[in-house]
Amino acid sequence: MPEAIWISFAFGLGLIIKAVGLPPLIGYLAAGFVLSGLAAVPSIGISAEPTSVLAHIAHLGVLLMLFTVGLKLKLKSVISPEVIGGSLLHFAITCFVFTPGIYLLLDITWYVAFMLAVALSFSSTVLAAKVLENKRELRAFHGRVSIGILIMQDLIALVVMSLAAGQTPSEWALIIFGLPLLRPLLFKLLDASGHDELLVLLGLLLALVLGGMGFETVGLSSELGALIFGAILANHPRSQELAKSLWSVKEIFLVGFFLQIGIGGLPDTSAIVFAIVAALVLPLKGILFFFLMLLFRLRARSGFLTALSLTNYSEFGLIVASIALPEWLVPLAITVALSFLISAPLNRFAHPLYEWLSHRLAPFESKQRHPDEQPISLGETRVLVMGMGRTGTSAYDWLQATEPHLMALDSDPAKVARHQREGRTVIYADAEDNTFWESLHMPALEAVILAMSDIEAKLIAARMLRKLGFTGYIVAHTMYPDEATHIQEAGADDAYLTMSETGVALASHLLDRSSANKPELAS
Repeated sequence: MPEAIWISFAFGLGLIIKAVGLPPLIGYLAAGFVLSGLAAVPSIGISAEPTSVLAHIAHLGVLLMLFTVGLKLKLKSVISPEVIGGSLLHFAITCFVFTPGIYLLLDITWYVAFMLAVALSFSSTVLAAKVLENKRELRAFHGRVSIGILIMQDLIALVVMSLAAGQTPSEWALIIFGLPLLRPLLFKLLDASGHDELLVLLGLLLALVLGGMGFETVGLSSELGALIFGAILANHPRSQELAKSLWSVKEIFLVGFFLQIGIGGLPDTSAIVFAIVAALVLPLKGILFFFLMLLFRLRARSGFLTALSLTNYSEFGLIVASIALPEWLVPLAITVALSFLISAPLNRFAHPLYEWLSHRLAPFESKQRHPDEQPISLGETRVLVMGMGRTGTSAYDWLQATEPHLMALDSDPAKVARHQREGRTVIYADAEDNTFWESLHMPALEAVILAMSDIEAKLIAARMLRKLGFTGYIVAHTMYPDEATHIQEAGADDAYLTMSETGVALASHLLDRSSANKPELAS
């Protein structure tokens, strides 16, 4: 049973690669190449040939990946000058420079050279998101810009794949313009599916059946269908829960995609040379991103961190190549793996690297600051609420009647806009963003309520407030006793257990009601 051997190799090499801090997909690619090499020795008796089953699994992995990308496709993530302008300019300049360079170096047509340039223009969503998540910087300003650019690149890749596939749509393809009308029905299905296996099955139904097979039936790209159905659900409150529930399923199927590439054949000398040359020009990709970010008035620090997270080649380039340039899959796979080997360690030391290079990079900054990077002054604010979910909002509303100098912060722009419409003084800020703390002025602050849902954000906020010299009162809420201890160790004066406080509040309501009714009972 060759599949059992393939899975064993994929798991073993993936585990080894993960242990050294690199994405496991490098191990899956390596497993495919190792299996291909062992199959070339008849005495070993290992079979390693691409099969229709493996190809089908790989295709399902691609569809699920695009569906989860669609679930994150919120317009507010991409509608900003630095995201739209930065991604489009980078794509155009990269293709303009790489296409003639590749054409002159290799004996290929202009079309192949252009498609290779397109594949190399993308950055890795998997690697960048993982790096930013590990450093707790997904919601930081540079993290949001990076993710926005990656989403734009995914959209560009999808357009390229649709054009390269050369499919002629039928007259029934016009029905896709009515798909937004299905949103209320799909929202109800998502609400009714619960939190367990039905939620996963709904995701598979939408991504693979309605999106994948449905779009193929009317002559459109199945990849486009998966992305569109994901995007329809993107604004639902449970869209990220659906994405997380599909994460493991998607990753398992994508193992088949990377194994298929490796099993397809060992890299020859020309493939290795191509990958090395592409790795040598990788710094140019990061430099271009850096100066484009400065063009849109980002600070040197934000531009550097954004550029560094995008300085790699993308697994999406392999998906594009699998449709447009299948004969170039192996060279591009080696190129992507090599870029990960370079990018992952550099991103781990991104902040020390910037400190080392800051005196050279800061002079390139624009004198005008990006609106999201303006210094924040709390002015006469005496009480600050950090985090405006249910707990933070309740605290704010209770204090508002007695505290005239009250302000709140939240890291969700949509939530900030809603609170501002409702008359609360709330501004955007992310406690996990070092830039926020570096530019914060709090001359009159006396007390801070930490009401964020994320424990790491509370710890960072408590530490940074004390580091900046704040000596006032810091109070937080949490669900677990061990977290309360950590918050107090980070600098908070008190940390209360949410459920315990809820129980006390309920009991106090009962006592208040009993006290109010006593005179009546006595009479």
